[in-house]
Amino acid sequence: MPRKRSKTLTEAELRLMEVLWAKGSATVGDVVESLPKGTPLAYTTVLTTLRILEQKGFVRHTKLGRAFTYEPIVGRDQVRRDILKHVVGLFFNNSRELLVVNMLEDGKIDAKELMRLKKLIDESG
Repeated sequence: MPRKRSKTLTEAELRLMEVLWAKGSATVGDVVESLPKGTPLAYTTVLTTLRILEQKGFVRHTKLGRAFTYEPIVGRDQVRRDILKHVVGLFFNNSRELLVVNMLEDGKIDAKELMRLKKLIDESG
């Protein structure tokens, strides 16, 4: 039985989306060339991953001559919200409060970040 497709991005998909968000649109070759030097991927791997992203609804393509140009149709902020919603549901019983409590108990939030969070909480209430 085939594995169920994730509605969120994998790390490999995210790397390609970062390129598309930065460029606006790109061919497969452009994406390959734009990847960070430490992550060489074959042209066919990038092409397959872009097709998966299209099936998932993150990108679309247009034909430009013989090449396909891919562009994101979901923005970075929307992806962040969707992933956060997924994590909150999966690990925190759909409780954003539990997520924040865990972050605060971790003790790795510095004073500046804590002040910013307090300000955001005050402004939202």
